Amino acid sequence: MIKLNFDVKKHILKNGLEVITIKKNTQISSINIGIKVGALNETLEEKGISHFIEHMIFKGTENRTFQRLNDELESLGGEYNAYTDYSQTVYSISCLEEEFINGIELLSDMLINSKLPEEEVDKERGVILAEIRSSKDSVEDFSFKRINEVAFEHSALKYDVAGLDENVKNFTRDQLYSYYKKYYVPNNSLITMVSSREHDDAIKEIEKYFGKWQPKEVKSLDVKDEKNKDIKVVTTKENIELSTIIYLFTFYDLDKKSELPLRILNHRLGESANSLLFREVRENRGLAYDIYSHLDITKNVKTLYVYTAVDEEDINDASKAIEEIFKDIKSKKIVIGNNDLNIMKKVHKTAVISTLEDSFELCSYILSQSLEGEDIFEFLEDMESLNSITADEIYEVANKVLNNPTIHILKSS
Repeated sequence: MIKLNFDVKKHILKNGLEVITIKKNTQISSINIGIKVGALNETLEEKGISHFIEHMIFKGTENRTFQRLNDELESLGGEYNAYTDYSQTVYSISCLEEEFINGIELLSDMLINSKLPEEEVDKERGVILAEIRSSKDSVEDFSFKRINEVAFEHSALKYDVAGLDENVKNFTRDQLYSYYKKYYVPNNSLITMVSSREHDDAIKEIEKYFGKWQPKEVKSLDVKDEKNKDIKVVTTKENIELSTIIYLFTFYDLDKKSELPLRILNHRLGESANSLLFREVRENRGLAYDIYSHLDITKNVKTLYVYTAVDEEDINDASKAIEEIFKDIKSKKIVIGNNDLNIMKKVHKTAVISTLEDSFELCSYILSQSLEGEDIFEFLEDMESLNSITADEIYEVANKVLNNPTIHILKSS
């Protein structure tokens, strides 16, 4: 049994802001704030706007110029960052306990009082366009974007979070500011904070700086799940040394209790350095240097990818080897024994303990679980479930998920 080294309390401020305080014996404090807005909220004409605003939040407020804001963030002496995905935008600060209140105040100013200055919009436009173009130069990034484009017709997953070039080129400051004011409201946000402070003291600081944030009605997000197309597409690109192969599976009809067996399957399939795919495609056949699987299980995104890069002459052999692994798992030809389950349990336990020990990781995990509406202590339930899970459950989930993939192959033109 894992021993918890922290205590958690949930609070709702009068303006609707949900706050989770995590009391932990630590000298490093962390605060994360998640805004429930991302690429899923965007219309076609808005693709990229959530990500653009994430960049602009660091560009100055009603109280601080761009330079002053970033100087003060830097002076915290810790780490500050942000990211946008399909369903949320997250801002985080980790710093010494003595700088914790300064971190809270800075985040509140950024989130509540951002100015989105016109001159910075034009500067950041160039930065984001360069970010989009640099991802096109990466064969791996390009391949993942391309398979999403061909796998979906209507899903937001069809488009990269960074957006469409044409949109980014044409967003106006007024468009950005209107979108920011629409979604950046307390009743559409959630804060998690890890510190050694008592819960009452911690929440007083949040109330002091975030209590003035004015709520506004926000429409709940209505996402229609779309299965990937059962299709194989070949794309060509100039001046690439290796060809890439990606398989994409979606599993929106999978029930909650099957998610843990799927995580074990993914680890055995391609997540570990001794995975089935790695051993067969790289070690046994020498076809690829890099091969892995990637699993995403959130409320609105249920995807499993398998990726590798090979010489063009080895595409067919590598594809055949990968598909044989899928087939042999589903038919139980590949044995998943007690040793595999024990290893997965150790992997899971190591990941959990690492998260509990690190203030930033703990803060991020609890934020993610809470934004998804999941139990923040789910990892404890998973530990118990691992004791009773069977190989048959893993084979069953393999037969549910590993069907009708979208396949994308990238070759040199």
